[in-house]
Amino acid sequence: MDEYCQEKGPKEPLLDPKEPVVAVEHISSELENILSDSSLSNFQMLGRASVIELKNLFRLAAPSIIVYLLNNITSMSTQLFCGHLGNLELAAASLGNEGIQLLAYGIMLGMGSAVETLCGQAYGAHKFESLGIYLQRSTILLMLSGVPIMVAYLFSKPILIFLGESEKVASAAALFVYGLIPQIFAYAANFPIQKFLQAQSIVNPSAYIAAATLVLHLFLTWIVLYVFEWGLFGGALVLSISWWIVVIAQFMYILWSDKCKKTWSGFSLQAFSGLWDFFKLSAASSVMLCLEAWYFQILVLLAGLLPNPEVALDSLAVCNTILGCVFMLSVGFNAAASVRVSNELGAGHPKSAAFSVVVVTLSSFLIAVVIAIVVMLLRDVMSYAFTGGETIAKASSELAPLLAASVVLNGIQPVLSGVAVGCGWQGFVAYVNVGCYYVVGIPLGVLLGFKFKLGAKGLWLGMFGGTAMQTLILLWATFRTNWDDEVEKAKNRLVKWQDSSKTPLSNES
Repeated sequence: MDEYCQEKGPKEPLLDPKEPVVAVEHISSELENILSDSSLSNFQMLGRASVIELKNLFRLAAPSIIVYLLNNITSMSTQLFCGHLGNLELAAASLGNEGIQLLAYGIMLGMGSAVETLCGQAYGAHKFESLGIYLQRSTILLMLSGVPIMVAYLFSKPILIFLGESEKVASAAALFVYGLIPQIFAYAANFPIQKFLQAQSIVNPSAYIAAATLVLHLFLTWIVLYVFEWGLFGGALVLSISWWIVVIAQFMYILWSDKCKKTWSGFSLQAFSGLWDFFKLSAASSVMLCLEAWYFQILVLLAGLLPNPEVALDSLAVCNTILGCVFMLSVGFNAAASVRVSNELGAGHPKSAAFSVVVVTLSSFLIAVVIAIVVMLLRDVMSYAFTGGETIAKASSELAPLLAASVVLNGIQPVLSGVAVGCGWQGFVAYVNVGCYYVVGIPLGVLLGFKFKLGAKGLWLGMFGGTAMQTLILLWATFRTNWDDEVEKAKNRLVKWQDSSKTPLSNES
């Protein structure tokens, strides 16, 4: 165990003194020592440091990518199964899955990012006892936030009719959405648990659980839809149950794993204190993420207002799907960036935090550049993977240069958002998103798409302009950061949130 841990580790046992002491994987000082070693040449220092950081990075990023991919396949499979019931069922499931459900997903995932900041920094600072409190506090807050979302779900039919959907489609979509109500509260429990584990660099179990759940989900969905014939409601209910299986399995891992013995010491009444301050940090995280997610949804809605909207929507769908696949890679680097930066700041390693930012940004950028080159090479044929017809192929080919540029931006922007979460800058990024996306990006897209008659290309240019501006601002903010100051801010943040005394309700072992 390194010197820092000996001097600054927890002074009192968090578990029953009769129980054996459990080893916890501390944040190593090796990288910080290498970056501070003046006897090494720049080449030696960069070489050794890069090897260490790349191992840390891909050990975190790869399982995170798998979890995100499997969770998306789980939701997508429900939509595909429902689609085989009929065109109305496909439209209803698509509307419920990609519209209403995405709203709850974005809000809950965003609010869960507060745990990512606090747990990551607390773990780096060896304040292990605080992680369990943050997990419980966030879960309580997200469960309460789920109530108004549930009310919106219950009124989904009149809401959809108000937004212009036919009564037939709205009724079918509402039936699907009713089955997703339990999923809201599964989200409320899942995201804090997921961030709690990620903060400790525990990522493989979530990937195994997601894979096993997907297999079970496919079997249960087939049984419910084609044997019991429960229709849309049954398919959605199975999706909700699958998410609850993930939650229960991850929580059982926390209770039984030796790796979580010090970070989970039982339920505590302390979790009910400081909820308002925790809500403010969680709300900033949610706004930051939702503003990004809604930005792309608005792009699709605007495309439906263009002349010849079918071609515009289809070409944008092709490009958005490809961009979405790239985003699945970026989200893994986003999680890795958040964990690495928050851990190193909490551990008091400013040079390691700064170096982690550079390595993760460059790694994600280089992968994105390779994908962008592939997009340009396949620009004339890429649409045939999704749909036939030369008209759509030509429209998609015209968007390919913008798509390639967007792929490169998507290799950087999510990573910088992960850095922001690791540092606790969610409020700042929320303001940046409002300005870049909604003051610049959307108005510019409307102007180019409608006024200058550039169509889908104009809308995408506006979106690209807003995203480029946001990325440049985040790059500027990140690379001018004084990381010594960020270490002090992390210490102050942990002092503010430190739970020095707890009243256990039960002691899980």
